[in-house]
Amino acid sequence: MHKTDFLIIGSGIAGLSFALKIASHFKNASITIVTKSEKNECNTKYAQGGIATVWNKTVDSFEQHIKDTLVAGDGLCDEGVVKMVIEEAPERILELIEWGTNFDKNKEQFSLGREGGHSQFRILHHKDITGAEIERALIEQVEKNENIHFLEHHFAIDLITEHQVTKKRITRKEKTTCYGAYVLDEYKNIVKTFAAKVTMLATGGNGQVYSTTTNPIVATGDGIAMAYRAKAEISEVEFIQFHPTALYNPGEYPAFLISEAVRGEGAILRDYFGERFMQKYDEREELASRDIVARAIDSELKKSGSPHVYLDCTHIPYEKFKKHFPNITEKCLSIGIDVREDYIPVSPAQHYICGGVSISKKAKTSIKNLYASGEVTRSGLHGANRLASNSLLEGLVFSHNAFKNLTKRFPKIELPNHIPEWNDSGVVKNMEKILITHDRNEVKTIMSNYVGIVRSNERLLRAEKRLLNLYEDNKRLYNHSELSVDLCELRNLITTAYLITQFSKNRKENRGGFYNADLMRLSKKCHSECK
Repeated sequence: MHKTDFLIIGSGIAGLSFALKIASHFKNASITIVTKSEKNECNTKYAQGGIATVWNKTVDSFEQHIKDTLVAGDGLCDEGVVKMVIEEAPERILELIEWGTNFDKNKEQFSLGREGGHSQFRILHHKDITGAEIERALIEQVEKNENIHFLEHHFAIDLITEHQVTKKRITRKEKTTCYGAYVLDEYKNIVKTFAAKVTMLATGGNGQVYSTTTNPIVATGDGIAMAYRAKAEISEVEFIQFHPTALYNPGEYPAFLISEAVRGEGAILRDYFGERFMQKYDEREELASRDIVARAIDSELKKSGSPHVYLDCTHIPYEKFKKHFPNITEKCLSIGIDVREDYIPVSPAQHYICGGVSISKKAKTSIKNLYASGEVTRSGLHGANRLASNSLLEGLVFSHNAFKNLTKRFPKIELPNHIPEWNDSGVVKNMEKILITHDRNEVKTIMSNYVGIVRSNERLLRAEKRLLNLYEDNKRLYNHSELSVDLCELRNLITTAYLITQFSKNRKENRGGFYNADLMRLSKKCHSECK
């Protein structure tokens, strides 16, 4: 039994910023961060574009940023949440800077970028590796704090609630309390029981359910799946954002991201034959929101039968491009693409899930003493489609709000007298790794073919049927085999894939990142009959 005041699951911007704030206020509190891989391996690390905020108020305003976010969210954002996040943004980013994050400057002023869906230049960035720079600064601060205990290669399996403590079967309608989590220590191959007064879910996304994703290999939907099994409220997971411009480089996994900021600097999309096409889909052309650009590219690919379109950067001054996007420049050169002369082959890839564990403005979930922040959540900020560079901001603001809420609540929180240890009796070491590999690949194939950029009723039914079979197979394997990270990840991938499919079946209108071709046909038929 390991007792800790605060258990933080995940080591990205949401988890680390929360840990730093808690440590600064509760001087004697014990804080434990568990992360499934190395401490800096998370979605934050791979964020290229930057973090959005209203910095130059002579040309920009909160109202403009709010409007851009609401337009991108296609009517499903919580306007109160959007206003709160955007108005808090400058203060939260100043804290990042105080913690040592370096954003690019032009002389003494911050160099501001612009991305699709934004009406102004408002993206603070560090070249094209902003997330990695933020992660570096936060980890350095965390490592200076003696109250924070960082455990790498510790995989959270399940949350501990009344279900384990009282052995009573809990329904989704009952109010439950979280008391920590069971965590697999990969080094010792044992499951540890972490009893915690407060648990923070900051596990990131679930891109690994798709064959092509920009997400790192660790993004397997663990937080959403754990919360779902604990009976937490989950919402709007059908809204999957596909980044329009991942580098088309067969065999590379995960896909290398060509930042939206490249289009913000003037890059042009061309079809397989070299012709521009975005003017046919949106008046904003290359600077339309991601859902529109991704569907436009998907449409062009289906028309031509080609595997990719092109991003033309040849007209952008090379020194300027190289300075702003050194990582992209180097990557392209490594596979024989010189952006001065060559177009970059690109195609859409899964990038972000806009829904997840439902949270309040204070980052509270429907389970008492369980908080959540970042991509694992449905906060109301993104609605049906996330505005570029709002995600890092979301993690900062909601982790701050969780901290503020706990300054009053934490002293009153008590743990029960008895929390049961993990029970692994009856398991055998007969698991065949090939079964896990095969099933993991099948999940990716099902989701990419049936629950991708464009869905249909028949595709969703097929996905549901196949995922149910996989669920039953995995359940048998999980109940009778020795635990491993691979087996637990597969369990979470199947769970989140099934949730995305079910929520997709239940949505009856196309919004933002969700598009069902049958709903569009029905809408056109109704419109025709009404006329």
